[in-house]
Amino acid sequence: MRINKMLSNLGFCSRRETNRIIEDNRITVNGKLCIQGQWVESTDTILIDNEPIPIKDKIYIVLNKPVGIICTAQSKVPNNIIKFFDFPQYVFPVGRLDKESEGLILMTNDGELANKILESENGHEKEYIVTLDKPYGDSFIESMSKGVEFSEVTTKPCKVTRVNNDTFSIILTQGLNRQIRKMSGFFGYRVIKLKRIRIININIQGIETGKWRRLSNDEVDELRNI
Repeated sequence: MRINKMLSNLGFCSRRETNRIIEDNRITVNGKLCIQGQWVESTDTILIDNEPIPIKDKIYIVLNKPVGIICTAQSKVPNNIIKFFDFPQYVFPVGRLDKESEGLILMTNDGELANKILESENGHEKEYIVTLDKPYGDSFIESMSKGVEFSEVTTKPCKVTRVNNDTFSIILTQGLNRQIRKMSGFFGYRVIKLKRIRIININIQGIETGKWRRLSNDEVDELRNI
């Protein structure tokens, strides 16, 4: 794999930070200076500042993201999640939750597990509570559940359950960009509140907005076994 991906998987630093370290001539591979985008093997001797790559403890956190925070590790982006979270060690968000939405986001330094979770073909469940701008009928629930076609894409069937006259819960197994907002918009509704409450076996029950907790060993083991 590329050196950037390896260092991210090992929880050492981000792929973007790897580029900066390479530019500073701090990485060698088999005794030669590393170049941008270099492919490496597990058998290669990789040194950073003439020392082996330090093995860092894996970090697994669930954060209840507030509205207005952007799920990016790019420091130049205002209100980015890394600055908001202000964790003392290198972590990054697993996937995204758009700026207008709130709720569960996983933070970790385990790139390998993050990639596994993000593989949409694995069909991992993500659950949301959604409030619309006006009441809806039973036909809306039925139509949303069957899948919706927009932008030449038809969404997969999903589970939609009524909460009250303008709010519903939805469980998705795919992650199209702004999917719930586009699905609702197809039927003439505007989403005014969207909160993710669960990813696979992880939920935000008991976590106040803007707060976080570490995952238990059992939760991490279950994620690894998906």
